[in-house]
Amino acid sequence: MDSLETQFEAILKNVQSYLPDPDLSILKKAYDFSLRAHREQLRAGGDPFIIHPLAVAKILSDLQLDVPTLAAGLLHDVLEDTNTSRETLCSEFGAEIASLVEGVTKIDSLEQVAWDPENLSFLSSSPEILKQAEYWRKMLLATAQDIRVILLKLADRKHNMQTLEFLTPEKRKKIAEETLTLYAPLANRLGMFKLKSSLEDLSLKYLDEQVYAALEKKIDEREVLREGFIRECVEKIQAALADQPIPYKISARPKNLYSVYRKMLRQGKPFEEIQDIIGIRLITDTIEHCYALLGAVQTSFTPVPDSFTDYIATPKNNLYQSLHITIQISRQEIVEVQIRTEEMNQICEYGVAAHWRYKEGGKSPAKKQQDSLEDKLDWIKQILEWQQDTKNPKEFLEWLKLELEFDQVFVFTPKGEVKKLPAGATPIDFAYAVHTDLGHQCIGSKVNGKMVRLDHPLKSGDMCQILTKKGQKPHKDWLEIVKTPRARSKIRKFLRENEEKGTRYRS
Repeated sequence: MDSLETQFEAILKNVQSYLPDPDLSILKKAYDFSLRAHREQLRAGGDPFIIHPLAVAKILSDLQLDVPTLAAGLLHDVLEDTNTSRETLCSEFGAEIASLVEGVTKIDSLEQVAWDPENLSFLSSSPEILKQAEYWRKMLLATAQDIRVILLKLADRKHNMQTLEFLTPEKRKKIAEETLTLYAPLANRLGMFKLKSSLEDLSLKYLDEQVYAALEKKIDEREVLREGFIRECVEKIQAALADQPIPYKISARPKNLYSVYRKMLRQGKPFEEIQDIIGIRLITDTIEHCYALLGAVQTSFTPVPDSFTDYIATPKNNLYQSLHITIQISRQEIVEVQIRTEEMNQICEYGVAAHWRYKEGGKSPAKKQQDSLEDKLDWIKQILEWQQDTKNPKEFLEWLKLELEFDQVFVFTPKGEVKKLPAGATPIDFAYAVHTDLGHQCIGSKVNGKMVRLDHPLKSGDMCQILTKKGQKPHKDWLEIVKTPRARSKIRKFLRENEEKGTRYRS
């Protein structure tokens, strides 16, 4: 293992590679402070505790985050695990860094459960569910105030996952399950795909070590055998684009281990029969050139039917934009080609972190960029609003997991507006996505001009028209049909308020 100083110097070098004139003295001071505060403490594996804050800061620097966030990464455990007070931290490092550290500490401190004791439905939940729900509620509250808090927590979780072998098998499984069902989807929802893939692979490693080891070995063996094939793919695509006067970069990458595992389960096939585990990426300078490259690829190769997806015209909610097309590269082989601009690639690599450059070079983020970031994080505020409509922590966790699931459909209104919904969403979900009153008054729906049932699953590209009737009210049965937290919370709220009115009237 490198010395502590060597590890810290690597962080400083990383920061200097992407920040102009960074204030490295703050990072040095934070490192020295953390080193002193944790000097008597050890990790579960026997290493000095300071290894953990250093690793978290390194992960944050790989995400190219600002100096205050890196300093908070070095200090993120001092309030919780040492005698350091908030006043001392604020005096030494200022309010901004102290606030970030305190945000992480408040999430981790779960001495009280804040669910409404007057609502007895929460008693059906185990203490562990109560604790987990309150943890995630605090996480979202802190994130709504400053997105950097969640980036600190994700970096913290990644390093904890990398050192999970020192815990008991029971704890390993529990932490891996939570990481796979909540942390990895959260990283995905924030557009941080490299971090998401890493968390998924680490989770699989501890949830099914035999499957992980076998898959890792097979993928490594196939990569060695397919180096020539990858080179051939790149050369064929370069030849097809030779006549295009368009600047571009090309690269190939294997898909992460967990995504291959999911594809095996989804298709019911062994690893040997899984195709399309290599992706080709084309990065160019403008959106116009993205579509020009797409046209050249489609002309030169046979596209796999129904494989084209345009995430540039219709971006994902998690910032992601790209063109996807799967092509037949040879008689037996297919590959996925992704085409995007350099800016889109940066967002793909870093997600919300790419939008978060605090005081970079002495400048604040541009207003347009900041407004865009706030729009992208609006779903966090929505979840917190939905949480107010339920006092059942188990239901809140289910809502959160559903919102973090990222299989989407894109459905059009009759006026051509696009509504993004989770896979399996129904016309009732669509109605509530447009407007609460439209949902309340829904009596039927047409999809692509044809009448359908209210539990009809919508697909991308559908045009949905909601039929309404004045005086119509939501049915309790709708709760069994809808998929979105928004629809469910609006229906529950309406039923609850009208039940209370009925009770008052009868009394």
